[in-house]
Parts: sequence; C-alpha cells; structure tokens
Amino acid sequence: MDTLDPREAKSGDEVFVIYNNPHTPTVADIKPAEIVQHPKDPNAVALFIHETFHVIEDDDALFTSQEAAEKAYNELFNSRD
Repeated sequence: MDTLDPREAKSGDEVFVIYNNPHTPTVADIKPAEIVQHPKDPNAVALFIHETFHVIEDDDALFTSQEAAEKAYNELFNSRD
C-alpha cells in the first residue's frame, strides 16, 4: 500500500485519509488533507482537514495517492458484504 509513515510526514505533504464522520460512525469517506506545522508545537506537524488541525498518531494511515486510499477503503469496507 502506498502510505506515508506518520513519523516521516513533513509540512507541505499532501495526503489522503479515510475519514470517519464523527456524527455518523458508520460513514467514512476518502478526503484530501495536508501535513502542516502543528499550531502549538513547533517541533511537530499536524493533519489539516476540514479546516481543523488533528494530531497525527503512529497508527494513522496517510495515503500518498487517492488511488491507494480507494484501494484500502474498498478492502476495508467492501469486504464486509
């Protein structure tokens, strides 16, 4: 899978994520996001998506292309049928 190791993410990297809707947990979409300088920690980066900063966790899947994110999405959600 074409993923970016969260520990190697740099400010300016463009990524795609599988984003779970916080209001409807059973709904997920692929969304573009950007790695940016963390607003409160000059030694860290954050994920900027939906006009909001998110802390990047070691187990977050950051995909380097929309195609890679779509493949993972299909493996995760379409294999449940």
